Amino acid sequence: MPNELKQPLASYQELLGVHKRLKPLLDSRVNLGTREGARRMILVCGGTGCHASESQEIVTEFQRLIAKEGLSGVARASATGCFGFCEKGPIVKVFPDDVFYVQVKPEDVAEIVDTHLVNNQRVRRLLYEEPVLKQKVETQHAMSFYRKQQRIALRNCGLINPEDIEEYIATGGYQALGRALTEMTPDQVIDVMKRSGLRGRGGAGFPTGKKWEFGRAYQGAEKFVICNADEGDPGAFMDRSIMEGDSNSVIEGMALAAYAIGAHQGYVYIRAEYPLAVSRLQIAIKQARELGLIGKNILGSGFDFDIDIKLGAGAFVCGEETALIHSIQGERGEPRTKPPFPAQAGLWDKPTIVNNVETLANVPAIMMQGAEWYSSIGTATSKGTKVFALAGQINNVGLVEVPMGTTLREIIYNVGGGIRGGLEFKAAQTGGPSGGCIPKQFLDTPIDYESLAKIGSIMGSGGLIVMSEKDCMVNIAKFYLEFTVDESCGRCLPCRVGTKRLHEILTNITEGKGTPADLVELRELSNVIMDTALCGLGQTAPNPVLSTMKYFWDEYEAHVLDKRCPAGVCQKLLCYEVIPDKCVGCTACARGCPVSCISGSVKQVHFIDQSRCIKCGACMTKCKFKAILRH
Repeated sequence: MPNELKQPLASYQELLGVHKRLKPLLDSRVNLGTREGARRMILVCGGTGCHASESQEIVTEFQRLIAKEGLSGVARASATGCFGFCEKGPIVKVFPDDVFYVQVKPEDVAEIVDTHLVNNQRVRRLLYEEPVLKQKVETQHAMSFYRKQQRIALRNCGLINPEDIEEYIATGGYQALGRALTEMTPDQVIDVMKRSGLRGRGGAGFPTGKKWEFGRAYQGAEKFVICNADEGDPGAFMDRSIMEGDSNSVIEGMALAAYAIGAHQGYVYIRAEYPLAVSRLQIAIKQARELGLIGKNILGSGFDFDIDIKLGAGAFVCGEETALIHSIQGERGEPRTKPPFPAQAGLWDKPTIVNNVETLANVPAIMMQGAEWYSSIGTATSKGTKVFALAGQINNVGLVEVPMGTTLREIIYNVGGGIRGGLEFKAAQTGGPSGGCIPKQFLDTPIDYESLAKIGSIMGSGGLIVMSEKDCMVNIAKFYLEFTVDESCGRCLPCRVGTKRLHEILTNITEGKGTPADLVELRELSNVIMDTALCGLGQTAPNPVLSTMKYFWDEYEAHVLDKRCPAGVCQKLLCYEVIPDKCVGCTACARGCPVSCISGSVKQVHFIDQSRCIKCGACMTKCKFKAILRH
């Protein structure tokens, strides 16, 4: 973009004029297809994952070679947000050709410049290959990973430079705010949000419009808007990616929320573990403030609203809104009983609205395109789209955004490309430590709030971990309980002590020490914790235990009664034996055993002393003849 904005925008009309001048530059990127004399824009994924894989070096190399080859007048390169296809990063996309290169390295840049930019041909070895058809795919829009997606919260990620506010304005950014401030009352803004059906994407799914309505109804000279960017679920990176790729959409969403409820100060509570997201958010706030899009007298409307950043220390419990508020106030991050809810008495006991990143990123799009547009997407009770962090035993690991009501099968097989290694699907965990495991008989369940609740899971913030036949469900439950025990604030006894006891029982079961009485205690204690814990963290902590016991009871019985792990995961329940017909007496297993529990002479069948075996698997690794059986 030309960097033409030197002073604050004085009015909504001035903002529209700037947009009109900048939009053609973005259109040349969006209106795909090679055209004679078209200026090329090379966007390189700048999300955390690709950042760690030298994406910034790729940008620098593109810029160096473009200058060296005299292409500065016809090509430009910069970083962008996450394209979503994390499995294939770093990603380079060439506009307006719509050519999508995957797993690019800095040393590949010279070939792309020479072959594509200079000679207008494709570097075929860097194109994505569809795994089923074994065919190279040139464009993003033709890839199965993107075909069923509908990007609203992620609409600008992979399209704009997140560190250039002019690019956001070129997409229509801040027009929703300008129109609201000049043409709408706060009540009209709230009405649009209510009719859109947008529900909070942080986990609970409370209607956003109703929350704003409550915040407006409570009287107070001072009110606050808080963006909850404290994303802590294992495997979840939805909010982080939005902040890294399109912070301005969140800032604009916060400003609209503030106007609706009558607040003049906002805070983004983001964990310090996200340095790239924090950096880009700081840049976006600074640029928005310099242009008068936040601060005093926004766009000449007389409305004041500013934003500060508060860094969290990475406590999972601070994702709960009252614990988050305590942390902002400089207190220990512990939840409190509700009511009163934050909308009545929140930050410093003032009316406060807390929305998460994805919720706020949807707001400007809804205000621009209308409540009816948004409510036409999704299901009767779950409107719009949902962003999921797709991870685990899945071919296409990444960030996906699909309409509510899309089935689990469609997400896993059509978008995710199926299970790695051709293995059988076993379960999917939604909702992180607070969610449940969904077995294969529910693969055709629509992903929405009500459908997931019926089968014992929750939407959560959007983590979706896929498991195969090689995963042990008892061990999965133990993993999530270990996380919850570590993250419990310790304020209430059911969570502080109860979750620890659950974890101890699960540990005993996975180590072959479990008894039938343990299974009874697991279920009873889980129900007690759900009924008595203070906040959502404790109340939902038993979900992974109860859901795995409900759908994978046979695995619990195998661990307790037969002292074996059907998936071969729980190390202390494994048994390594020599297969006599395959053993050639090479002694490799005996030489590799760290505790010398394998005996046998050269060219003679060897034997493993089970009383001394530590189940490390070194013998199986060393054996070249597949003569070691693990069961």
